Amino acid sequence: MLFEPINIAGIKIPNRFVRSATHEWMAEPDGTPTSRIGDLYEELALNEVGLIITGYAYVNPKGKSDDLQQGIYDDRFIGPYKEIVSRVHEHGSKIVLQIAHGGRQTMVTADNPYMLAPSAVIETTKGMTPEEMTGKEVLETIEDFAQATRRAKEAGFDGIQLHCAHGFLLSNFISSYTNRRKDRWGGSTEKRTQVILDIISRARELAGEDYPILVKLNFTDGFKPDSHKHSLESPESIEIAKILADNGVCAIEVSGGIAEAGGELFRTKINSPKKEAYYREYAKMIKEQVDVPVILVGGIRSKQVMEMLLKEGYADMISLCRPLIAEPDLVMKLKKGETEIAKCVSCNLCSDETGIKCNYNFTE
Repeated sequence: MLFEPINIAGIKIPNRFVRSATHEWMAEPDGTPTSRIGDLYEELALNEVGLIITGYAYVNPKGKSDDLQQGIYDDRFIGPYKEIVSRVHEHGSKIVLQIAHGGRQTMVTADNPYMLAPSAVIETTKGMTPEEMTGKEVLETIEDFAQATRRAKEAGFDGIQLHCAHGFLLSNFISSYTNRRKDRWGGSTEKRTQVILDIISRARELAGEDYPILVKLNFTDGFKPDSHKHSLESPESIEIAKILADNGVCAIEVSGGIAEAGGELFRTKINSPKKEAYYREYAKMIKEQVDVPVILVGGIRSKQVMEMLLKEGYADMISLCRPLIAEPDLVMKLKKGETEIAKCVSCNLCSDETGIKCNYNFTE
């Protein structure tokens, strides 16, 4: 099944492999995508990664999360992205632009001295409290996401992915831990999901009813059980997935964790099949409740686990981040039978501010 095609809302993907969105540290300081990013994505396409999801692109400079992060907040980015998309399409792969706003993860700088979030809840890893967004600011941000979607379509991307995970703004909205609002966008599960529905609705007006919109969705904030009464967990996260699938989202990538929960993001020591695919149970619960493809990310390393996940109904697609940094040709190696397991040792040394790359000294 790993090498069978799949169709997601008209996106004809040649196999079940996904390059999960990864911050590359390869854009210009103002967010302009570079040819270096194009080189990275083209290499993945040459090596038959079926669907490439870009590094997260910020929809407004007030929501920039990291140095040298890609942007999509201005029409001047359409041209450079168009060149990158054409390089990927030349080799038969599909490419989706992930769009995001930093929320409580926003960089605080002299030019941007505060973070915006649904509510003024302290971000404990930074020791900072964000500004609660006004209704006007929420509406402006909805428009930012919608305009970013329009730009993505004009650049030729096959779709967009809304980043609703990992403590960024849309993740902040869906979790009652970070959303204490009393207006249209806070309170019940449905109201905390409303901002995403508003983005989808406005994006449809600008990019068309059929333009594919995917989401990367937190299914847990990642806190230890009972340590945070109001954090996001199932079954509420399953209800959110159902709401999104019922309102036009065409695929859901299952992920989890926020920085304040500790080691949930980018787990290390994935050194046995039992430790792989650590969100598999969440994915299976979602897959049983929605009629759209489910994409699973998180510590997947071996072909036997990949095949099991598809055959036993945990997911429809396999999403890889760190393994494809270590081995951009991993999919080809698996296809040719040259390997059964990725070289990646989950050390996280690939998070390199000079540009992502594997910095682990492999011994052959």
